[in-house]
Amino acid sequence: MAENFISIRRLPSETVNRIAAGEVVERPASVIKELVENAIDAGATQVDIRYEDGGRAVITITDDGKGMNREELPIAIERHATSKLSPNEIGEWDLLNIDSMGFRGEALPSIGSVSRLTITSQTESDDSAWEISVEGGAESGPRPAPRFGIHGTRVDVRDLFYATPARLKFLKSERSESLAISDIVKRLAMANPSVGITLSSGSRTTLKVARQSDDQEGRLARLASILGADFGQNAIEIDKEREGIHLTGFAGLPTYSRGNSQHQYLFVNGRPVRDKLLHGALRGAYQDFLARDRHPVVALYIDLPSDHVDVNVHPAKTEVRFRNPGLVRGLIVSALRHSLAAAGHRASTTVSDYALGKIQAEQPQYAFQQNYNRPAYAVPYRAPHQHDPALQPLVDGIATTTNDYGFSAKVEESGESYNPQTGEVAPDLTLNPLGAARAQLHETYVVAQTQDGIVIVDQHAAHERLVYERMKVAMADKGVERQALLIPDIVDLGETDAARILARAEELAEMGLVIEPFGAGAIAVRETPALLGEMNVQSLLRDLADDISEYDEALSLKERFEHVCGTMACHGSVRSGRRLNGAEMNALLRDMEATPHSGQCNHGRPTYVELKLADIERLFGRR
Repeated sequence: MAENFISIRRLPSETVNRIAAGEVVERPASVIKELVENAIDAGATQVDIRYEDGGRAVITITDDGKGMNREELPIAIERHATSKLSPNEIGEWDLLNIDSMGFRGEALPSIGSVSRLTITSQTESDDSAWEISVEGGAESGPRPAPRFGIHGTRVDVRDLFYATPARLKFLKSERSESLAISDIVKRLAMANPSVGITLSSGSRTTLKVARQSDDQEGRLARLASILGADFGQNAIEIDKEREGIHLTGFAGLPTYSRGNSQHQYLFVNGRPVRDKLLHGALRGAYQDFLARDRHPVVALYIDLPSDHVDVNVHPAKTEVRFRNPGLVRGLIVSALRHSLAAAGHRASTTVSDYALGKIQAEQPQYAFQQNYNRPAYAVPYRAPHQHDPALQPLVDGIATTTNDYGFSAKVEESGESYNPQTGEVAPDLTLNPLGAARAQLHETYVVAQTQDGIVIVDQHAAHERLVYERMKVAMADKGVERQALLIPDIVDLGETDAARILARAEELAEMGLVIEPFGAGAIAVRETPALLGEMNVQSLLRDLADDISEYDEALSLKERFEHVCGTMACHGSVRSGRRLNGAEMNALLRDMEATPHSGQCNHGRPTYVELKLADIERLFGRR
């Protein structure tokens, strides 16, 4: 037996570094993330990144930070050597107060153990730069090198993972690795608007953003330069503080949504993170405005005392743990909902852009002629007879029957109107945000005139949202009515899921679901929301357990409420095909202006499209 005994051995430093590299350096994007964060911690105001072959062959990062001198370079490539942690007055090293992007001192030695690494650095006071190299863990230098600026550092990483061929085989295609690099650099650029960043692949520059001020205006300019001008035009500013936690940033309108959650950018104390608690809070905030398969576009910045968040959860530092997660989640949900409510009836500009694009794309080629010196070739035009019955309602000023042109309502006079009986001048309704109703088309769409364009409203979708919002207010005033079960439903979920749901018993009771424990791992359901009628309680509780586990919020019950309320609102709203008179159409427009979230229906689709006069003139070649 003694011969088979294996004694404990110390691993050589090269092996230890390669093990650490497996956690810190997952792919080329991980290398770039670590090195850019080092540059930002060094006070850089400009960072230039260049890579080739998806980061496998070459990665070069140059910054204008404070740099390192000859004595500091050898220490920089030692494991757990860092300038980002220091002891307090009594000599304790506090890992709960991390104010820098990195702190472990693992990145550089890990990168050097699996690649050919060269670091060239200079300080403002040195006469020359200094260079050190690490090749597969073997060090050489430091040695003098030519200066390349006033101060800063240049890091060259070549032949990544050449020392660990097995890891190299698991890298994805060049395009996939390039996309991962682009994503992480964009997130770092969003988190640090005061740092100019360029990203180049070979000789092609894929991202170039200039320095901005580190405030809301600078952040929005940086976000618009990365996410596109559309985001800047369709984002709502967020600025809310609660108990020392400050939430800022921008959130897209519900009508400006995406098919996945990849466009949600979250930052904690300047650090890009992917956290299921935060994503769950976003879903909860938007659940009333978006269908389950649509996701909002947001860029949110959470700043809080460093001892209120633990960034020491994972070597990649993309996950965090909050001391008070409920407070953070509640702040995000309330701030977003208040800001969305303040946006009122506003819908995204992309709705009108999409409409204009469709119109232009579908225009017949023969309808316009670029050479205006010759007559345009178009569909032959037949002037209507003076007594054409289809046009007579328009001549009379009111459409009494549906005609071939789809008009089915009074065409109102524009501008102010004088009432001779009262001597009063009625206000000009075109001054309102949604304008003055002019006509109803196909008994479905209300056309309104604004000061600088027209608005087309889907009457059913708009009124459905209005009814839905009224129902929500009514339920908030009188609470959710419950129905008691003659025989309580007993649901066996297992101890873990049961504990999750019972911890939220008070919240569920406010929504009409009254539960209590029933032995180990079981729950007794005594009352259910009357609005939901008969329901599969077991299925609901299992869904709730999953939601609480993944998002820390009881979303399933809320979504069922919203589905029922939405269905009721749909049946109780003005239907397509109903003829409206001028007063009814204008009343609908005024209600939309006064009701939050009326710019989109319950599933995030727009309720109206606005076309500016300048856009319409371009369609007809007037501009």
